[in-house]
Amino acid sequence: MESVKKYMEYAVQNNAADLFLIAGKAVSAKMEGEIRAIAEERLMPADSDALVRELYDMAGRELPQSVHAWDDAFSLSVPGLARFRVNVFQQRGSMAAVIRVVKFGIPDRNKLGIPDEIMKIANQTRGMVLVTGPAGSGKSTTLACVVDQINKTRNAHIITIEDPIEYIHRNQLSVVSQRELNTDTESYVTALRASLRQAPDVILLGEMRDLDTIQTAMTAAETGHLVISTLHTVGAVNTIDRIIDVFPPTQQQQIRVQLSQVLKTVVSQQLIPTVSGGLTPAFEIMHLNNAIRSMVRDSRIHQIDSAIQTSSAEGMLGMDDSILKLYKAGKITAEAAIRAAMNPDQMSKKLGR
Repeated sequence: MESVKKYMEYAVQNNAADLFLIAGKAVSAKMEGEIRAIAEERLMPADSDALVRELYDMAGRELPQSVHAWDDAFSLSVPGLARFRVNVFQQRGSMAAVIRVVKFGIPDRNKLGIPDEIMKIANQTRGMVLVTGPAGSGKSTTLACVVDQINKTRNAHIITIEDPIEYIHRNQLSVVSQRELNTDTESYVTALRASLRQAPDVILLGEMRDLDTIQTAMTAAETGHLVISTLHTVGAVNTIDRIIDVFPPTQQQQIRVQLSQVLKTVVSQQLIPTVSGGLTPAFEIMHLNNAIRSMVRDSRIHQIDSAIQTSSAEGMLGMDDSILKLYKAGKITAEAAIRAAMNPDQMSKKLGR
């Protein structure tokens, strides 16, 4: 068994997204969307424990003392190699870890295929912007590119609240304060409430997990700040439904009104396997114009998809239209397009299937 650093070096050199250190299976890495073994022998519980302890030593952290604390997330940097986001947990009584590779520096958004329309988020000065998608769809990377654009072009105070910190932003035209849960603050809500007294212009919230966080974020957006956050939803309609459904029924009409006023843009994204063996992003972009604000306020959410379809002149883009463009450009197969589509039957018809 190699040292954990050797496995991390292999992951970076081979453009892996994640490393898996789990007893009962050989050390594995997720490359081009597939999990592949990168060692010959299966890890025993003592092996995975040793590798996890190495991670804590590298991060300069103490091992959690209680078994109930074995759901731990932190980030660490290996000089000359990369940054890593580590999630440690127990499974079947042994220590395990999943390690996300985060390369030094902010990624080139052109190489990643992030469109200009999404980068215009950096020009917003108030309200709420949401970047949504399933886990591992590149939301953090999109957010990092937007924050980097603000940092380069505006004189502002940007506060990020993350769990854990992934991309390091160096102060450029802006001042960037980066706070990590459990290291710099106890919770998203605590940090978010405190940030309102720290002269912020932009607040990046790693994730809106619960009612308190969502409510506080909406209040921050109402008071003249730009709040950027994420949700694990696919599509603008699902995102709006998710936010409203978090609240008790007696509050939902009030939240619809509030959301229609503070929400500016919803970007939804997913990664689709390409014909060349890699992954490419597909995006849905919804800006709240007067028509869509009215739909949110009046609980006509089901009409939003049609409004997005007919508003391309305003920079909007439907997820299935984005997927269709990737297919027509020869980047993805018809099968991949249908699997990723929001409306697979309609996509099949468009592709003549």
